[in-house]
Amino acid sequence: MVKIRLQRTGAKNNPHYRIVAADSRSPRDGKFIDILGHYHPAEIKDQTTMNKEKVLGWLRKGAQPTGTVLNLMKGEGIWAEYKQSLKK
Repeated sequence: MVKIRLQRTGAKNNPHYRIVAADSRSPRDGKFIDILGHYHPAEIKDQTTMNKEKVLGWLRKGAQPTGTVLNLMKGEGIWAEYKQSLKK
């Protein structure tokens, strides 16, 4: 199963995360399939960037987002757009 999740990068006490599509069996910072965006929680504004087309493509293929990534998607409006596309 493919999961959309966070992969930690950055220094100690200064986390940066990649939003990646990865096999659910691979370790957190291990092998991934595709980079979908970035998340920088220490920054005040514009802390999340996502490639909407890639994220929607992976969701349509059946990838499952983790809880944190789901909240980030809701903040960006991607989740609502995905749910709207399912109703059509």
